[in-house]
Amino acid sequence: MFIPLKDYNPTRRPAVLVILLILLNFSIFIYQSYLSRRHLMEPLRAANMEPLAWPSSLDYFVARDGLVPAELVQGHNLDVTVGRDRWGRAVTFPRRVSPPLSLVYSLFMHGSWLHLLGNMLFLWIFGNNIEDRLGRVKFVFFYLLCGIGASLAHVLFNLDSLVPVIGASGAVSGVMGAYLALFPTARVRTLVFVFIFVTTMDIPAAVFLVIWFLFQFLSAGGGSGIAWLAHVGGFILGFLLVRLLAGRKAPVVEIVP
Repeated sequence: MFIPLKDYNPTRRPAVLVILLILLNFSIFIYQSYLSRRHLMEPLRAANMEPLAWPSSLDYFVARDGLVPAELVQGHNLDVTVGRDRWGRAVTFPRRVSPPLSLVYSLFMHGSWLHLLGNMLFLWIFGNNIEDRLGRVKFVFFYLLCGIGASLAHVLFNLDSLVPVIGASGAVSGVMGAYLALFPTARVRTLVFVFIFVTTMDIPAAVFLVIWFLFQFLSAGGGSGIAWLAHVGGFILGFLLVRLLAGRKAPVVEIVP
């Protein structure tokens, strides 16, 4: 297992948009998880029974705003199953958010602290250099296009799915693909777990990112509840798209401790 801690790749200007994206993602998660309780009584629907309360505020927002592949394919809202009652009957929730809007909303939602912290760590380490290289306006479009493209890759292989998909992972994967394209030789300080042994080492970004990509690719179809193909699609899209947006290669000064 590999966890990046920092990279040795200086930037010419502060990563303002990366910081704003991180703050936005944290703010949305905290609001949806802890600061919005009035939605908990919005009724779920089950046949021949009284409405049930939501288990948590976050569950409500995931069901309401997450990307549902079947909705995007069919072009209209559907009812999603969010659980079973004590008699085993499906409990459903009628969605009202436009499918194209859910494609964007879902990019800024996360299902747990671990999900959020992991994505934001990778965005912080690899995103600052991509923002620096592309410029802030291009970086915004790049980030959103990678996120949307990653989600569409997931939809392509899950056309009938009614399971909501959320997370910035696809957009962050695009940032990582761009980093591989532009800065393959930059060094990344990495926390490495080998069975019971834990150590840190500096490895080339190309090695770290290729290993990460292969793990995502080989995990696809594993049924773990993770949209692996969104990670794969976002990474490939970022790798290709950044070459169109970056223009002439700027000199890179690598710092090695």
